[in-house]
Amino acid sequence: MSVNLTKGQKVELRKNNGGTLRRVVVGLGWDEAQPQKKGFFAALAGSGPAIDCDASAIICNNGRLMNKSDLVYFGNLNHPSGAVRHMGDNLTGAGDGDDEQIVVDLERLPSNFDKIVFVVNIYQARQRNQHFGMIRNCFIRIFDAETNQELCKYNLSENYNGMTAMVFGEMYRYNGMWKFNAIGQPTQDNDLGQLAAKFQ
Repeated sequence: MSVNLTKGQKVELRKNNGGTLRRVVVGLGWDEAQPQKKGFFAALAGSGPAIDCDASAIICNNGRLMNKSDLVYFGNLNHPSGAVRHMGDNLTGAGDGDDEQIVVDLERLPSNFDKIVFVVNIYQARQRNQHFGMIRNCFIRIFDAETNQELCKYNLSENYNGMTAMVFGEMYRYNGMWKFNAIGQPTQDNDLGQLAAKFQ
């Protein structure tokens, strides 16, 4: 049974039958909020470019990002270990369900990596005058890659006006087990490089 998380809540990741969890899929989703109608001339001007959110995984060694190759995103889809794989970029957030997915092979991930942080930033947010206040229905969920059974889900429901990036949550090792922490921390970082620097 899936656990619905609140901000700051932590949960142990394990199969419902108590078996060993080998591979998980981290699904992240969002929808562009419907713009308010502002009259005839605004309609003629159009609504501007679609909001392009990019999900990434920051794979930490002893809690820190040590190498650029430990950043898995649309420009580096696979971690050198083969244990973390980004399934590709969604440019619009259109449609139901997960917009982007990151697969984590828990058994293949080298033991020196103790934390994976899942973040989302808006591509060219400042240049396009876009922010998370223009996005709704943000969520992160984790499901068992072998059974497709959802383990937990966190819906981000606060007002994020002016924020251009978001730390959705993190998976981390704890006493030989994997746990997930629902963070939901917005930032004003303009790109993934600025966001990743917080973990160096």
